[in-house]
Amino acid sequence: MKDLAIFGAGGFGREVVGLINRINNSGGEWNFIGFFDDTKQEREPISHFGKVLGDTDALNNWPTPINIVIAVGAPNSLFLIRNKITNPNVAFPNLIDPDFYISDLKTFSIGEGNIIQKGCVGSVNITIGNFNVLNGSVSMGHDDKVGDYNVIMPGVKISGGVQIGDKNLIGVGSIIIQNIKIGSRITLGAGAVLLTRPYDGNTYLGNPAVKFKFK
Repeated sequence: MKDLAIFGAGGFGREVVGLINRINNSGGEWNFIGFFDDTKQEREPISHFGKVLGDTDALNNWPTPINIVIAVGAPNSLFLIRNKITNPNVAFPNLIDPDFYISDLKTFSIGEGNIIQKGCVGSVNITIGNFNVLNGSVSMGHDDKVGDYNVIMPGVKISGGVQIGDKNLIGVGSIIIQNIKIGSRITLGAGAVLLTRPYDGNTYLGNPAVKFKFK
């Protein structure tokens, strides 16, 4: 079995242990050995799932091959953590729930370090980049493209021909209509319905989704 640890010992990290167990119950071969986290003490127990093995420095000095999945729910944190990990012994596998369904595997492509939770589905000609989180019951239409370091929350519905760039947070239960192009660093609020192309670095709320102006 291959050693696998989770970077991120919070609630989402514990959820990902459940994903690992589902994968192993379907014939996977992961040996879960614990957590890495920069905010918790080494050997701190994380409920019954395991202990903290150390921080980023400990991981960068890990002497043997190890697989790491980054389980955090903030796009920029995903990016920062990935770029602090420099150990050549580290690999970044995709963790994909056994019930993930794609209509056409021949036109499906995926990078590394992605987490795809239970209930996610995709149509044809789907492209997913690196270090994305599809956090349960995400629906993707035909010809959708997802870049890197995006967090797509549960129940999101993405219509066909949508392009999503990098470091976006797509809120719970939100909807993106067909052929929308999303750039980078967008936050789409829970339940929002995106009908027009958003501007980078902004937050959009409501139905239809409009740019939120912070006071």
